[in-house]
Amino acid sequence: MTATGTELGVHDGRLAPCPTSPNCISSQASPNDGGHYLPAIPYRGGNEEALDAVRKVVMAMTRTRIITSDDGYLHAEFRTLIMRFVDDVEFVLDDHERVIHFRSSSRVGHYDLGVNRRRIKRISRALLPRSGRQG
Repeated sequence: MTATGTELGVHDGRLAPCPTSPNCISSQASPNDGGHYLPAIPYRGGNEEALDAVRKVVMAMTRTRIITSDDGYLHAEFRTLIMRFVDDVEFVLDDHERVIHFRSSSRVGHYDLGVNRRRIKRISRALLPRSGRQG
């Protein structure tokens, strides 16, 4: 559970919904919710290969710690440089749709200056060449 009280992990196949604050981004938000939505990341190959690719990209980023990585799910913590705030970033593989769903959210505060959105876009760009698709 995060400092904001949001339960992390996969529940009935879904990650927790974003709060109304603009410091969260999710592929499982409504596509009509431009403030919170970004599309899921497509992947090819097996689940373990896809999760390993996510793990490698995340670990190459600064101030990152992987908390959980198993059964098609990965939870990592990212810390900001100055204030050391923690953002929780989760990934879950959807084997049927062949996509990686994600949720990136700040634990505290209201506005994150777009950090979570930029982080997910960076991760997505790093993973897309491996999936063989453009996006």
